[in-house]
Amino acid sequence: MHVTAPSNRRTPIFLTLSLAASTSLMTGCKNKQPSPEAAPPFAATPPARQPVTPVPAVKKHLYPTDVDAKTEIAAALKQARHEHKRVILSFGGDWCGDCQVLDIYFHQSPNDQLLANNFLVVHVDIGHFDKNADIAETYKVPLKQGVPALAVLDATGKLLYSQTTGEFGDMRYIHASSVTDFLTRWKA
Repeated sequence: MHVTAPSNRRTPIFLTLSLAASTSLMTGCKNKQPSPEAAPPFAATPPARQPVTPVPAVKKHLYPTDVDAKTEIAAALKQARHEHKRVILSFGGDWCGDCQVLDIYFHQSPNDQLLANNFLVVHVDIGHFDKNADIAETYKVPLKQGVPALAVLDATGKLLYSQTTGEFGDMRYIHASSVTDFLTRWKA
């Protein structure tokens, strides 16, 4: 007795194999990863940014509110001429978490030595963006871009550099090495 498989069983297997073979011929060996332009299959929410250095819970008093910033700058320039250093004007306020993180970075190695050997720092209090705006304008620091914002002066008071795009405005998300690079570039 000869038994044959019903023809309806051969057809699906044959069609399946044919379809698979033709599909592989059309796609070849290309990488089948979705193109970068392709939209994700679901609405993705971006991951929350994690600070490199969190804002300290207890904030230091860095920006004196009861001094004349112009007098402080003049005194720093006089000292800088005598010590052959440059002056960094740090615009900000004690309320500013990123200003606090910048101060942490200033006191870490090797930044502490770069500062001690090459710079004098004057903290210019901006209140709540309503104080010493004229000084910021003189040194081409647009406070509306955020703080901390730095300006570097030579010992004669000539502006060498000012942060015009808020480069350190998100300091808690920036590595201390960025401050090292900044100080190295502008040291005396």
